[in-house]
Amino acid sequence: MIFYLSLLAAVALLVMLGYHYRSAILPHVPAKVRSMFPSLSHYTPLSTFSGQAQAGLSSSMFDIEANIRDGDSRAGLDERGTQEVLEIMRRERVDFDQARLIRHNQFLARNGIDPSGMPLDSKAVTRL
Repeated sequence: MIFYLSLLAAVALLVMLGYHYRSAILPHVPAKVRSMFPSLSHYTPLSTFSGQAQAGLSSSMFDIEANIRDGDSRAGLDERGTQEVLEIMRRERVDFDQARLIRHNQFLARNGIDPSGMPLDSKAVTRL
């Protein structure tokens, strides 16, 4: 009985780790295997500005296409941030600018700051 529970726990742990690190694992999976699971194709990294612009990560307020036209030599936007913005866009069904705002507000909330920029700590000195 204990053997089967530990085996189940080990398999569950492997599944959770595989899901968590899927963006690092998928580039190493053969294309033939990846073609069997088309739902996994949206986890490929977007490491260049052109790939990020094609994925919808550009707007008039945040113009990545201008970087492409100007021949920007940088690799692209932060990979973790782009995945978070894409996830917010998919989950909340909002456009790129609204998803960036939601992500920014979440970042501020994690650091104890309200959306207006004021600290939420009651001991914080905001004026002298």
